Amino acid sequence: MSESTKKQSFLHGTMLLAMATAIVKVIGALYKIPLNAIIGSQGFSYYSTAYDIYNVLLMISTAGLPVAMSRMIAQASSLDRNNQIRRIYTTARGIFLGLGLIGTLLMVVFCRQLAQGLNQPDAWAAIACLGPCCFFICLMSAYRGFFQGQSNMIPTSVSQVLEAITKLIVGIGLAVLVLRATDSLSLAAGGAILGVTTSCLVSTIYLHRVFRKAYRALPNTADAPDSAGSTAKQLLAIAVPITIGSAGLQILTVLETRIYMGQLLNTLTQAQADTQKGIYNMTQTIFNLPCAFITPITISVLPSIAALLAAGKHSEVKATEESAARVTGLIAAPCAVGLAVLAGPVTALLGGYTGDSLTLSTQLMTVLGLCVIFNALVLLTNAIMQAHGHVNLPVINMFIGGVVKLVIVYILTGNPNIGIVGTPIGTLLCYLCITVLNLVSMRRVLPDAPAIVKNVGKAVLSALLMGVAVFGVLQLLQYAGITSRVLLCAVPIVVGVVVYVLAVVKLKAITRADAMLLPKGEKIANLLHL
Repeated sequence: MSESTKKQSFLHGTMLLAMATAIVKVIGALYKIPLNAIIGSQGFSYYSTAYDIYNVLLMISTAGLPVAMSRMIAQASSLDRNNQIRRIYTTARGIFLGLGLIGTLLMVVFCRQLAQGLNQPDAWAAIACLGPCCFFICLMSAYRGFFQGQSNMIPTSVSQVLEAITKLIVGIGLAVLVLRATDSLSLAAGGAILGVTTSCLVSTIYLHRVFRKAYRALPNTADAPDSAGSTAKQLLAIAVPITIGSAGLQILTVLETRIYMGQLLNTLTQAQADTQKGIYNMTQTIFNLPCAFITPITISVLPSIAALLAAGKHSEVKATEESAARVTGLIAAPCAVGLAVLAGPVTALLGGYTGDSLTLSTQLMTVLGLCVIFNALVLLTNAIMQAHGHVNLPVINMFIGGVVKLVIVYILTGNPNIGIVGTPIGTLLCYLCITVLNLVSMRRVLPDAPAIVKNVGKAVLSALLMGVAVFGVLQLLQYAGITSRVLLCAVPIVVGVVVYVLAVVKLKAITRADAMLLPKGEKIANLLHL
């Protein structure tokens, strides 16, 4: 296979995986929105708490090992060392299964202690029901690492979408059935989580079937594989630093939950604190939606930059990075402004909130909306530094931002006049801090750092003009006495899209080269007359 063909295959696979990730996140949001309506904010908080614990164990189990496994398999594959590929897989699988079994036992056996430790004792059922996922996800990671190491992203992409669809159908169904049978929000949250466990099982079965065919199809070669001990050492040498960084951030998230729940319980009852946490978790779900459309850009631009660096085309590297910044801004800026301005109608429509719950969700969503642009910049700048080989700096900067967030959350949520609204404020300042640290780091370590802020500026200005139009339309609708949640969202959004597109074209916030980074980029460029 020629180098150009390999590059095209890799970029195609990367974009395929990125788009699958976007689809999965959208399906995930579609799952959580009706789930919130079924089990309520209190039940949804139990569901989210289980995920907080699960994510820590998940990062410890799978953050670094799949990367190490796929990298080592890619190296062995390039040298036609198929026996070494088999040795890498069997060694990694043993480590995966051990970690998965430990994680499952921790969540199932100590579910009540873990729930109590996070100041949510009724979350025990959700934690216990999610425990088996640790085992299944570790097994899936072994399969996915095997395929990704050979630049085959299709099984991973299909399994992720299959997993999301199964979770949507089974999770919603079980939540309804358990709630009707027991009238217990705690058990209903556990039923919803069983849908997640079932989806992992279905995905594991699919990957196992595909893996068996691919493993048997590996040609027999005469190479002598490294010893199991040597292979394990190589795997862990790559995986441990990545795991420490990723797991550390998830641990900070768990600490944040413990901190703000502890502070809320100083002035609220357990049920009130659980309900407020559920509302906050729901607004986080809405906040995460725009990231589903930012991630494919950052994932696809990383190999492009790496390829240009390898070819010594440094001027093109900077141009690509600045183009990616403009595209990121074009997507993130209107999402940030739109969510902030339409926080009330959006949370009323998607969360079904009214009264005091709507007031609180509006406050939370307004702040989280502003976080979108900084979160996007963090994703982009992380990808740029990683493409240049500076993999530790983003982790360090994110850890610093996480510590800043914990301090701010502790101070603000302890004030009864601020309460849980202090948590998204901490998130906003956290992302702002990381953005500044990343920009400073890039100027320090990159020979010709891209002008990120300058290239995002026109998109932000266009979004602000859109925001003025959206706010005006919303005020007119409310003054006219319109109360339909759909109309209060849809009409301002339609007007906002028109104003934003006109502003982007008029201010020349996008070029034809920028549009080509997007899926169907040529059609978009022609449509906008770029």
